[in-house]
Amino acid sequence: MHSENIHSAATSSTQASSLPTSLVFMLASGAGLAAATLYYAQPMLGELGTDIGATPRSVGMVPTLTQLGYALGILVLAPLGDRYDRRSIIVFKAGALVLALLAAAAAPSMGVLLVASLAIGVLATMAQDIVPAAATLAPEAHRGKVVGTVMTGLLLGILLSRVVSGYVAAHFGWRAMFGVAALSIAVICVASWRGLPRFVPTTQLPYNALLRTLLELWRRHSALRRAALAQGLLSVGFSAFWSTLAVMLHGAPFHLGSAVAGTFGLAGAAGALAAPVAGRLADRYGPEWVSRMGAGIATLSFAAMALMPWMSPHAQLALLAVCAIGFDLGIQTTLIAHQTIVYGIDPAARSRLNAVLFVGMFLGMATGAALGSQLLAAFGWNGVAALATAMAFAALVTRLWRGGMPSPQVA
Repeated sequence: MHSENIHSAATSSTQASSLPTSLVFMLASGAGLAAATLYYAQPMLGELGTDIGATPRSVGMVPTLTQLGYALGILVLAPLGDRYDRRSIIVFKAGALVLALLAAAAAPSMGVLLVASLAIGVLATMAQDIVPAAATLAPEAHRGKVVGTVMTGLLLGILLSRVVSGYVAAHFGWRAMFGVAALSIAVICVASWRGLPRFVPTTQLPYNALLRTLLELWRRHSALRRAALAQGLLSVGFSAFWSTLAVMLHGAPFHLGSAVAGTFGLAGAAGALAAPVAGRLADRYGPEWVSRMGAGIATLSFAAMALMPWMSPHAQLALLAVCAIGFDLGIQTTLIAHQTIVYGIDPAARSRLNAVLFVGMFLGMATGAALGSQLLAAFGWNGVAALATAMAFAALVTRLWRGGMPSPQVA
């Protein structure tokens, strides 16, 4: 089934002109608040472990299970956006995510918290239903800009989540943060139910056949493979940095707490604000050029962290903030370019194409979290910086390599 059946009459009328600002804001807010639930726990791990009586190893499983749950949810649930009404899926996931967050807030033991963390990861994939919905609703001439704006909301949710959770945990406790998160998702659930149009499915394939098409899409489209590989490599360095930063800052010579560590998310957020600009650049100059530029910026930013051993502690903190701005700018710019590439391959399969891209991305995130902690323990911060630099450079090489990578074919 082709693009003429992508959306309902309500959606078609929306595409005739630019999207209402209120609708774009709602989509961006929903994506951001959903994605934020993946990262609230990171700055709270110290307080959480002490309060619940968990070992450092088991506490480290909280963000790992959340990210693995996200990858699993994208793989098995995100393709449903092509088979069923996306509005219903978003509302259902939001309601279930509220329950998972409340379970985390009330968790009496580490075992319950780990199960809730996995469920949070799976259900937070509503963010990956919102982004294809925005791409479908947007007029083709402005799709990059609209997707970039929604992705700004998503990325700010990811980065500012650390700032918010660090502050709330320090002043009100970690359970309060999960409660606040549940309330925010409940608001989005109601807003989505009231504000989104219904979407007509683009395929009638049974669920098993729908999942099999993921492998077919992977095999058929080299542009999809290259985008997923490059974004996954960049995500290794991104996750290695953010999952070890609080631990590094807690030790010598900084001795900083979780609230201070969380404020580094503000530096990353500054980089994420460039996402709409990246979308406009992709519309104007093509996503291939933008993806290379973003990967190059990320590589240079990670590499600059190698200068830290020769700097004073205050100068090191300043450099970390500058690098965070740089590599977040580069990585988010590349992600917008990759989404523009992927969404242009087959409009009738956007949810499934998006699923493949983000499975690659979050497998990279989980890998980065695991490798980052090991390298920090074995080699210190230089090990983390080396890993991030190497992965970003590999992503740049992937984007520069042209062999066997034809241009996307629009259905």
